[in-house]
Amino acid sequence: MKAKINPSVINGTLVAPTSKSSMQRACAAALLHDGETTISNPGKSNDDLAALDIIQKLGASVVISNEELIINNQGSKLSGDNINCGESGLSIRMFTPIAALSDQSVTINGTGSLLKRPMDFFDEIFPQLDIAIESNKGMLPIKIKGPLQPKDITIDGSLSSQFLTGLLFAFAKAATKAVTITVNNLKSKPYIDLTLQVMKHFGYNVENNNYESFTIKPINQLTNKPINYTVEGDWSGGAFLLVAGVIAGKVVIKGLDSFSTQADKAILQAIMASGATISIEEKQIEIAPPATGLPALKPFHFNATDCPDLFPPLVALASYCNGTSVIEGVSRLAHKESNRGLTLQEEFAKMGVEIILQDDLMMVKGGEGLKGAVVHSHHDHRIAMACAVAALKANGQTTIEEAEAINKSYPDFYEHLQLLNADVSLIN
Repeated sequence: MKAKINPSVINGTLVAPTSKSSMQRACAAALLHDGETTISNPGKSNDDLAALDIIQKLGASVVISNEELIINNQGSKLSGDNINCGESGLSIRMFTPIAALSDQSVTINGTGSLLKRPMDFFDEIFPQLDIAIESNKGMLPIKIKGPLQPKDITIDGSLSSQFLTGLLFAFAKAATKAVTITVNNLKSKPYIDLTLQVMKHFGYNVENNNYESFTIKPINQLTNKPINYTVEGDWSGGAFLLVAGVIAGKVVIKGLDSFSTQADKAILQAIMASGATISIEEKQIEIAPPATGLPALKPFHFNATDCPDLFPPLVALASYCNGTSVIEGVSRLAHKESNRGLTLQEEFAKMGVEIILQDDLMMVKGGEGLKGAVVHSHHDHRIAMACAVAALKANGQTTIEEAEAINKSYPDFYEHLQLLNADVSLIN
């Protein structure tokens, strides 16, 4: 599919999409809960659907009722011999340790870019937990056989906090005594805050020792105790809508919790530093370009090490700032749906924006004006959305090839831009 976007002045009100980070964690917790879980405001992205498929393959039942999900796992042992995580990095890293709670052999696979992502973390850690593992030289598919035995271990947290998330869920379910996971160089700490928040909601007891170690204590879950969980609005997807407002018009975005633990809430810091017009209220955020008579958008310096998914919307924002913006944390971009540092550099160059990559820094030279161009998503949802937002004030039409990549996280993205009066057309 191709998306064609013409320069537009946008306005209107939207409700932010559902957080797949919150949704997928809720699915994991519901799978492990001995009883019924009701999930309100469930997501429908490809990653969300992958998580729902996984928990059903592992023994849970899922029923859709009045736009809620009713998930049951009546104390049954995890079962299933084959799960597919789609292209979801969180699902593969979170559900693999959970699947290892089973004493059956389970083969874990994925599709697309996930087949190229390194999974040798499991090769190193699983034998320490009495889990047999066969991998494809550190890549998918992976074959495992548990049951996982929680033990005091030390792990490397520099590649992704998602590996720790999976271990925390699995340890919490299986622990019969207090055990501690020590973590070196943990990245994306706010995502661990979200994990711990979901786990606490489901009755688990995990002690955070200044992000250097985590002590998991055994609990006595009450069988059949129903649990209700409401999925948050998504700051990762919402960031693109907010940047669109900064660039192309006045918008009001609802459904984003200003007190959320989601890492990508930090987009507000960059937006405020740029000099955009912004009003943050309890239930909505109103955002627009700088007021008439004020200076143009200002370049900013932002550390995205703990929120690497913000690089694409930050690049779109920086492209319209009058000067060079600096974004730290480029090392976190290599193992995404694409190598995002290089991909952003390549695609934004087509639109006339120079991006320099130097060690762990990305420097975006903005303020020169963008030109419409034919760009490619590289099958990466966030690249497609970044190009679409940047196109709203470019000089001429922009065409995004493989534009359907947005289905991974935000399938309604183009429709939502249209609701804000953006000139967007889709061609199959």
